[in-house]
Amino acid sequence: MVAAIAPILVYIWPPQGASKAVDLKVNLPKPMGEIADGDAVKFDAPKASAFTMVDGGGDNAPGDYAFGGFLVKDAGKLTAFAVNCSHLGCSIAVNKDARRFECPCHGSQFHLNGTVLHGPAVAPLSHLDWKQGESPDTITVKGVSLPGYG
Repeated sequence: MVAAIAPILVYIWPPQGASKAVDLKVNLPKPMGEIADGDAVKFDAPKASAFTMVDGGGDNAPGDYAFGGFLVKDAGKLTAFAVNCSHLGCSIAVNKDARRFECPCHGSQFHLNGTVLHGPAVAPLSHLDWKQGESPDTITVKGVSLPGYG
């Protein structure tokens, strides 16, 4: 019984000091200068870490964890979003041809600026706090280290 409940307790009641706020260095699949307008590139959190959401709505809240994100160029502006759908937290994907994000779980769709195009989601995608890294193909994203995970 304890073996079945123990993994769940980590999410309900994590031990104090289990995570530490850090700046996470992330390698992008291509340099930022090569991201075309209307395009998005996916990136993942480094092992044993997660990104922290800046804002949120629906199933997402400020400070919630995301294990991936998208760097999007929309109308010439670069923005980073958490990979979590605001409806129930499923991982979204980019539909490059339609120039939107789509959730495979329940069909929510989002504009590239993160706003809802089609529900059931009613809240926009959550932003990630990021800045350009030391090279054009790296960024630094605010997150947490999660010792013992990954």
